[in-house]
Parts: sequence; C-alpha cells; structure tokens
Amino acid sequence: MGLAQLPRLVTKDIPGPKSTAMHQRASAIMKGYSSQVKLFPVCFEKGEGVTLTDVDGNVYLDFSSGIYVTNLGHCHPKVSEAVAKYAKTLMNCHDFTTQVKTELLEKLVDVLPGDLGAVQLYDSGTTAVEAGIRLCRAATGRHEFLSCFRDFHGKTGHAVSLARMKPSYGPTRAPGFYMVPRPDPYRPHFTHADGTIDTDAYLKLYDEFLAEATTGQVAAVVLEPIQGWAGSIFPPDDFFPKLRTWCDERNILLFADEVLTGVGRTGTWLAMEHWDVVPDVVTLGKGLGNGFPVTAMVARESFGEAVESISASTSYGGNPMACAAALASIEVIEEEKLLENAKCLEVLFRKRLDRMKAEHPIVGDVRVLGCLMGVELVRDRETQEPFEEAGKLVYQRAFQKGLAWVPAGHILRMSPPIIMDEATAAKCMDIIDESIGEVERELT
Repeated sequence: MGLAQLPRLVTKDIPGPKSTAMHQRASAIMKGYSSQVKLFPVCFEKGEGVTLTDVDGNVYLDFSSGIYVTNLGHCHPKVSEAVAKYAKTLMNCHDFTTQVKTELLEKLVDVLPGDLGAVQLYDSGTTAVEAGIRLCRAATGRHEFLSCFRDFHGKTGHAVSLARMKPSYGPTRAPGFYMVPRPDPYRPHFTHADGTIDTDAYLKLYDEFLAEATTGQVAAVVLEPIQGWAGSIFPPDDFFPKLRTWCDERNILLFADEVLTGVGRTGTWLAMEHWDVVPDVVTLGKGLGNGFPVTAMVARESFGEAVESISASTSYGGNPMACAAALASIEVIEEEKLLENAKCLEVLFRKRLDRMKAEHPIVGDVRVLGCLMGVELVRDRETQEPFEEAGKLVYQRAFQKGLAWVPAGHILRMSPPIIMDEATAAKCMDIIDESIGEVERELT
C-alpha cells in the first residue's frame, strides 16, 4: 500500500463496529485502561512498519511507536526472525550464559558512551529502575533519593515513590524518597530579571533541601532526561552539565532513567549525550527490544562489585528471545543508519512545529529532539492556562483521521518510529495541523 493510500479508513465510524464490540467484551473483564484507550477504544490486529491495522480493516499511521516502544516500526523482519529463532530453540534458561546474551552485552557496552559497562538485564522498565535503586544504595552506603516533579519511573513500590503519588499507591511515599522541582523552560519556577530560566536557582534549592529535608544520606538523583508522561518536557541545555557537577561535588550518583528516551529515540543512543553527560547509572527499555519485553540497568564499570551484590537473577530477564530482540534492534539501528535518520526527521519536525505555533494561537509551546516531540495547548499564551479540552479533542480528531498517537492532557505527545521517511512524517504532521485547526475553530 503506497503512501497516497495512507491512512486508509474503510468504516463509516472510527473506531469501527468490530473494534467497538471487541473492546466492549474486553473492558467487561479488564479494568484500568490507559487514557489513550479510553479516549479512542480501537482494537488493533496487525502492525507493519509505520502502520497499524484494526479489526475492521482501517489502516492508521503510527505516530507513537506503540508507546515509545517500536522505534524500528512494527514487526521489523530482522527482529521478528531473531525472536522466532529462539522461540523454536531455547526460550529460557534462567540466568545462564548464552551466546546471544554474550553478543548483546558486548554490543550494548560498545554503543553506550563513557565507561558504562556493568549490565543487568530485566523484562520491564520498572524492574530495571528498582535494580538501579538497589545498586545506588549498595554503591554508596546511603539510602535516600531525590527525584523530580512530574517524572515517571514505573509502578512498583520504590519506583512510584520517585514520582507523583496517587492515593492508591500509598498510603504514603516510601521513607527516604523526596521530590524537587526541575527546570521547565516554558513554565519555570525561577527566572532571571530578563525572564529567562535560572538553572542555578534550582541547584541552590537542592542544596537547601538536602540540608533541611533529608538526613544527608542521599545516594542518587534519579530523573528522566526528557519527561515523557509529563508531556515531553525538555530541560534547558545547561541543566544536566551543572547537575553532573553538583552531584560529583556532593558524592551523589546521577541516575538517568532512559527507558523512554534511549536507544535512538532522540538521534543518539542516550538522550544524555545531547548534553555531553555520562550518568553513573542508566536504565534502558521500550525501544531496546522493539516490542519484545527486554530492559537493562547499566552502571559505570567501577560499580561492578556493587552490581554483583544486589542479586541479578530474574525469571525472564536476559532470556534468549529477549537478548535476540535487543541485539537485532541495535544492529538494525546501525545498519540502517537510523540515528542519522532521526536527526534528519528532527529538522522537518522542527520546521512544521514552528509553523504550527506561528499559525495557531492555542499552541503555546513546541519542542522536539530527534523523534520525540511535544505540543502544549493553552487557552491564552499570556497566562499559559492549559487547554485540556482541546488536547483531548485534537487527539481524538487526529485518530479519527487515521493517526495513532499518545495524549497527555493538554500536551500532544509524538514519538514516531525512527525508520519513518520524510514524506510519511510530513503527512502525519499535516493531520495534526489540520486537527488543531479544526478544534481551535470549534472552541475559540
């Protein structure tokens, strides 16, 4: 099917009747769907490259990579064949060494920056984060952690304590876990006299917080390089270099959760590379297996003994199928020059996003790095009041036009596969632009 035929919508109503009926059957039993499913309850049947097909035969362009997962598009042949090989030969052997695991470990250490060379493999992002927490405690002998407002790190006990708490997570945050604000250039807490963001003021607050709110036993600062769940929030360029120095001067580890941002999403293996910063601990996931559940916790080589001490073995982490998927994914990124493609797409996306901001008054802010984007919708640019209703409607309208993507309240999140070509990317942006325009005319 050529680009001219995409998206291809064949039912009068979107979602179609089969999707609606199937979702009704499933939702009678399964509870707790994500907001994107609640807003658009489609039932998918097939994925190929940058397209998704539902049970009614409607074909959508995927502008979310599942949810930051299928960086290489759906069912990339090399990844699918690698998984199938081990699904037929060796699916699991606990944490024993296999050839494919050895090759993955060597390849992973080879592409990561600096001396990140002590690896553990897991099957979910939150499990990798929990391992990172244990490592930081073992490596430092300290037990407290700082994380940032609006970060997201997973849904298990300590991982949820690193982020915004819900009543159902509690009754309270785990002891020793504290949160501080992080610099958001569009909505800053601290500014200079000229209105620009004051990064140093955040670090000064961190010092005061260490003295007044903690026991002085902070093992690590844990944060996302670019916030995903919060709506693709990018830091100012001076933040991570200054935070790296701040941590080093206080013997605090820097823990970058790159489950969402890593493995090519922003045009580099790690998003932290954009700021020339190597973290002490990093977690990888989502795009690492291109849809197959495989994640990693990686630490600097000097922490090897500490990694040994936290018990590496898992039931599923590092199984041959997972290792094959991850190894194939890394090789595809190298062979198809996809880091370079993500950077080329960034240029296109930046031009289109800047144009949207110039043409649509409800667009308050736009941001992009590689194939990771955010568009913030506001009722008024002066007050920056979030336009939640517009965000939901734009998401639904674009989906009805055949664009599968991710909502975040008033912020539109976009994370297309890094294999996408420029013509398809431009068509996706056309759909978003058109949808914003329609909603803007309806609500303002």
